[in-house]
Amino acid sequence: MKILIVDDEDMSLSSVKRVLKWRGIRNVEVCDNGREAINRIRQENFDIVLLDLLMPDVDGMQVLESTKPFCPGTEFIILTAVDDIQTTVRAMRQGAYDYLVKPVDNELLFLSIERAYERKGLLAGLSINAGCDAEDIPTAFADTITRDKQVKALISYAQVMARSGNPMMITGESGTGKELMARGIHRAGPAPAGPFVAVNVSAIPATMFESQFFGHAKGAFTGAESAHSGFFEQADGGTLFLDEIGELPIGLQSKLLRVLEEKTFTPLGAKIPVRVDFRLVSATNTNLDAACQEGRFRIDLMYRLKSAYVCLPPLRQRRGDIALLAGHFLQKACLRHQKNIEGFSAEAMNLLMQKNYPGNIRELAQMVENAVLLAEGSVILPMHLDGNGMPEIRPSPSSRTLCTLKENDTAHMMFVLSSTEGNRREAARILGITLRQLQRKLAETKD
Repeated sequence: MKILIVDDEDMSLSSVKRVLKWRGIRNVEVCDNGREAINRIRQENFDIVLLDLLMPDVDGMQVLESTKPFCPGTEFIILTAVDDIQTTVRAMRQGAYDYLVKPVDNELLFLSIERAYERKGLLAGLSINAGCDAEDIPTAFADTITRDKQVKALISYAQVMARSGNPMMITGESGTGKELMARGIHRAGPAPAGPFVAVNVSAIPATMFESQFFGHAKGAFTGAESAHSGFFEQADGGTLFLDEIGELPIGLQSKLLRVLEEKTFTPLGAKIPVRVDFRLVSATNTNLDAACQEGRFRIDLMYRLKSAYVCLPPLRQRRGDIALLAGHFLQKACLRHQKNIEGFSAEAMNLLMQKNYPGNIRELAQMVENAVLLAEGSVILPMHLDGNGMPEIRPSPSSRTLCTLKENDTAHMMFVLSSTEGNRREAARILGITLRQLQRKLAETKD
């Protein structure tokens, strides 16, 4: 068991550490400020964090919010002198396991640690070992292609939290698979047979928001020739997924909050309220905390939406999945375009592994599909992954010239020959020249 104690008071740090060691817990580390705690929790594998709330600069709540989404397998126990119900609820919604008020009874502390460790063991039993095959991922999240330990831990956490039916938020950069995660949460939730209604909030015109969400009765406004069921009613008995939730107009945010709390709404032009029961999953790639501070997003709605949430890592932080994902997208693209491509050359795969992917998984998928369209042989080569997306222009194989080679033709020729593992006939076909021309060029390089 590895425990981190975070507290700005040296006396508290030493006291708690001494008590833990007295009970036989030897692997205990301490940290006296929130900023350092965030870095250490993200970089190291702590089982349990004993976290003080009242700290200067970066407080305990900020530490919890900044680390729990990245470390779902770490259990947080709050130790604080503040006995406040609202703070307790907020901490639990952010993922804290327990909330203890100082001075903490030693037996109560050890009981909380023991139970937190048992819960961690439960989650570990549900999680996927990093060495296992992708097929071992829980059925509800089978669409997620990964062997990454962090992603699998997030899936395990999402699977557990999905059972509650409470709102969940998914954060992460664009293209990291937020909708895929949302669909998994829907399938793992209490109503997997219900509808899954996906809404891109940023794509809805401002004048259509209320009609699209609440629906309207016949004759509610000019052009409303028939009744229309809005997103709330469409998602009844299932899941409503709101992507880009940060783009929701401030005026509609209070109405959404009311629907979530009361489970009823009234369509435009109607007199009788409609009762609905749906699970809300939201996603964003923007900083909602900053939006709240700027007055662009309601803080009460944000905490309602973040009853539980996961933060998906960018592809550059899960490079072990690049080859796996590339192979998956290759199979899909070959099937879609009816092509027979066996795989990637070593150089092409090395090129894929070195990219930073600002567009994340979506960018990788598009790169692979473009490469499939450009490839003429049975292997994807680096030239097919050219960033500008333009294929090289080559004469037909019947051409009797060497004009198809680049200016640095010798290096290019040797690279292609290496990619084909010395198969001169295949290299000549890729280069768009005859075998005799290739042999002549090779002879010239030896002179």
